[in-house]
Amino acid sequence: MSPEVFIQKYGFFQLLEKYWYFGLVAFVVSLILTPVARSFAYKFRIVDKPDDLLKPHCRPVAYLGGIGIAIGLLAGLADYGVYFWRSTPDKVEYFKNSLMHLDIAALQTSRLWMLIMIAVACIIITLVGLVDDIRNITPRAKIFGQMLAAGFLLLGGVGLKLFLTLFGLCGCCFPAWLVVVGSCIICMVLVICTCNATNLLDGLDGLCGGVTAIIALGFLCLATWLATWGRFPATDELRIAITLAMAGAILGFLPYNIPPASIFMGDAGSMLLGFFVAVMISLFSSEGLARWAMAACVVYALPILDTSLAVVRRVIAGRKIFEGDRGHLYDQLVDRGMSVKKVVLLFYVLSVLAAVIGNVVAIKIRFRYALVIYSLLFLTVWVVFVYKGMVNPDEKRKDAKKDIA
Repeated sequence: MSPEVFIQKYGFFQLLEKYWYFGLVAFVVSLILTPVARSFAYKFRIVDKPDDLLKPHCRPVAYLGGIGIAIGLLAGLADYGVYFWRSTPDKVEYFKNSLMHLDIAALQTSRLWMLIMIAVACIIITLVGLVDDIRNITPRAKIFGQMLAAGFLLLGGVGLKLFLTLFGLCGCCFPAWLVVVGSCIICMVLVICTCNATNLLDGLDGLCGGVTAIIALGFLCLATWLATWGRFPATDELRIAITLAMAGAILGFLPYNIPPASIFMGDAGSMLLGFFVAVMISLFSSEGLARWAMAACVVYALPILDTSLAVVRRVIAGRKIFEGDRGHLYDQLVDRGMSVKKVVLLFYVLSVLAAVIGNVVAIKIRFRYALVIYSLLFLTVWVVFVYKGMVNPDEKRKDAKKDIA
């Protein structure tokens, strides 16, 4: 078969033509339910009230946008589940037999079991965020909820090769127990990091949702390429379905969240979006190859950079890591004179750039060279951060005041 015929038969748009309605279902459900959630939030006063530091909006704004996103995502996943049930009766029968005999090892190889566990974990992480939106729970309680959700991922067989992905390059032969224990620890750390990184990005209207939608589309391109040219059919379809469902759910929410927002996603939404990233990085690690997992991390580079900047900045200032401030990258850009809309647009452009780099480098360049490119780009960004005074913005403000005096 010639490359032209192969692309025509199994290419990007052909795959999207086969699966696009998973995203459409998620989009429509999210688009309809988000204003319903907004009305419910205002009725029961579940709102984000402005303050003088972290919440500069002029009036109370409804929470619960994350509920619309979550239900939209679950609707898209359910639609894929129905499709899988109807189109693969042999695999469904294998799933039934494994479930009847409680064969966890066999279940963990089933896409349907993975899908169910991912959906359950998404519900858990959304509920944890919702409780935080309503009750304002402690960071320790949130981390416990994130670890619980990660546990269901692992039960579903998602993330069990993260240890091999991270340490497999050394060429050592690891015992099975070490791979399992190491993967469990890495998966839980990954979930905690991505949930909190995405939560920290939720600081401007339309920012977190738009950036994560672009990240989801970047994951979709990577998953579609693997399904077209790769050799991993067991998880390709699942990766495509999840990214389409999440992209659709976010795009259904965004019309209500673009500046000026009439509803916020809250922690229920931002933690779910971060959890989605952890799921996708884990799925891209399902073959134990660092190449695709690293590419997924590069697609997610913008939240990683913003969070690492926040951590370094707070450590230098002697503050608690979980203590909120107005020193995030987007806050600093606003403080330096950019409008909120321009900052959001800039982050969209940077997210597209990260997605393009992650996909192109992973597909076109060998991993050993790609790793050098990624490292150089990361160091370059940090040089810019230091040069522009973003690592210690408080000192920058003090110097500016002295100059004025």
